[in-house]
Amino acid sequence: MAVGVFDLFSIGIGPSSSHTVGPMRAAAVFAEELKGLGKLADVASLRVDLYGSLAATGHGHGTMTAILLGLEGFHPELILPDEVEERLAAIANTGTLQLAGAVALPYGVKDMVLRPLTVLPRHTNGMTFTVSDADGNVLHTATFFSVGGGFIVREGEEDAAQQELEESKKELPLPFRTAAELLEHCRETGLGISDVMRVNEEDSRTPEEIRAGLLHIWSVMEDCVQTSLKREGVLPGGLKVRRRAPDWYDRLKKESSRPDDEGQDQDFYDQKYWQEWVNLIALAVNEENASGGRVVTAPTNGAAGIIPAVLFYALHFAPGMENASQEDRDDVVVKFLLAAGAVGVLYKEQASISGAEVGCQGEVGSASSMAAAGLAEVMGGTPAQVENAAEIAMEHNLGLTCDPIGGLVQVPCIERNAIAAAKAINAAKMALWGDGSHRVSLDEVIVTMRETGKDMSSKYKETAMGGLAVNVVEC
Repeated sequence: MAVGVFDLFSIGIGPSSSHTVGPMRAAAVFAEELKGLGKLADVASLRVDLYGSLAATGHGHGTMTAILLGLEGFHPELILPDEVEERLAAIANTGTLQLAGAVALPYGVKDMVLRPLTVLPRHTNGMTFTVSDADGNVLHTATFFSVGGGFIVREGEEDAAQQELEESKKELPLPFRTAAELLEHCRETGLGISDVMRVNEEDSRTPEEIRAGLLHIWSVMEDCVQTSLKREGVLPGGLKVRRRAPDWYDRLKKESSRPDDEGQDQDFYDQKYWQEWVNLIALAVNEENASGGRVVTAPTNGAAGIIPAVLFYALHFAPGMENASQEDRDDVVVKFLLAAGAVGVLYKEQASISGAEVGCQGEVGSASSMAAAGLAEVMGGTPAQVENAAEIAMEHNLGLTCDPIGGLVQVPCIERNAIAAAKAINAAKMALWGDGSHRVSLDEVIVTMRETGKDMSSKYKETAMGGLAVNVVEC
């Protein structure tokens, strides 16, 4: 199946798409296989081996607890925060896991085997699940890789999966792997970038399903913000990072709201506070993500605040939105996410969105690029200007390292989302003041990001062995 907008924007739980969502998804697949093979009744023991970055920073990212939930049969897009807390408390109190929701096994976080210095060939985020019977005979085993954004790949099926992907792309009405191909479709059809993405999505969904699905994605983003604004205190994990979103929200509502004395939308705020609002939305989403809350991978959890923050800007501060109807606002949401998704496809196809593979440039950088494209699209940009906006945003995120303190998606991740959101807005504005022509293409920047990631020391790729992760003393 070709990568689509609903792959890049999927609903899950925090704090990490590659270290939480992906491992939970892999564990759930393994549990379902056991049930399908009819081997559950014979299972007497379970072994989970975590490799590379998953082992090095798994505790801070909630990897181990996510795997436990997945082995019980829960999926990240369906499980609710209350269920997470309930099941993890039950496992911790009893020391027993309900494998596939049916077989009780004495197992917990402490029983997992961590191999941080062993990196499997396919990807640094590797995990192996093995179950045996009472005599020690292996009943079933499987190795998966969490490759970023919640995507997983099974060992031994990489070539088949790639071939299936290529075949599915050939069947799309307007297939593209590069920005050059995407722009060529725009030139030949007269369509915008969001329209090209929509045509491809319509190959598997009706227009109504696409619209409803994208509006649901936006509603989850909005719910995430609202939930975060009600939480106070410090974030979990030991760093004692104080939640700022609630206080900022109260202050901004007082200082920047405008009276509805001219029939204007009361939610359209004073322009001089646009950056404070963008900062707030990004912080709120990522504080909720750091809490293990319900978020939208966009395209990853570590970068989940950027696209909602920039889309908030488009709806509340962009020209022409002051008197927009709800239908017009919904149109903006759909168009924004389709254009952002089209750019996200380019990063998945040509590089990576995994911080453990290419550093934070693959997460925050990709999200900033996608958001810039979405904003330029809804502000009337031509395909060339939209491509230019995406290029500018990534060009100025090249080399960004992934070195979170304590392996927690908090410092510098939360503030980094706010900074990258502002970069995306500036990139879109710069592109719209030009005619779309520029010296460096988006494809060239994406390839440069990929090569920079390859050259980057593993210390700076989500291993907690370099950068802020070792130079700042944890409290």
